Amino acid sequence: QEKLVESGGGLVQPGGSLKLSCAPSGFNFDIYAMGWFRRAPGKASELVAAISSNGDSSYYTDAVNGRFTISRDNDLDTLNLEMNDLRPEDTALYSCAKSGGPRFSRAPHSYDKWGQGNRVTVTS
Repeated sequence: QEKLVESGGGLVQPGGSLKLSCAPSGFNFDIYAMGWFRRAPGKASELVAAISSNGDSSYYTDAVNGRFTISRDNDLDTLNLEMNDLRPEDTALYSCAKSGGPRFSRAPHSYDKWGQGNRVTVTS
């Protein structure tokens, strides 16, 4: 059974940093692109970052480009999202997601498995 479990997140002041991790199980992690989505209160879910199956290409939404870094370790089966210079508008439920193939897509329907999500709250 495919499963994704997020960890990390929490409460941080503006300008602070947090790291999210995602532990996959039940599938061959190294042949699928992965993504991080977030849903802020009252807003639609958005793709924050994505990474190809071998990690050689990545995508960031403009709002986080230069502040967030997505990475993966295919030997350890781990997906990470390092978030720096956090802002109140980054407050959201963050979920990792598995794509349907090795190349990432910005379209949510291209992702076929989602984690439960971890909350990130940025407030002073």
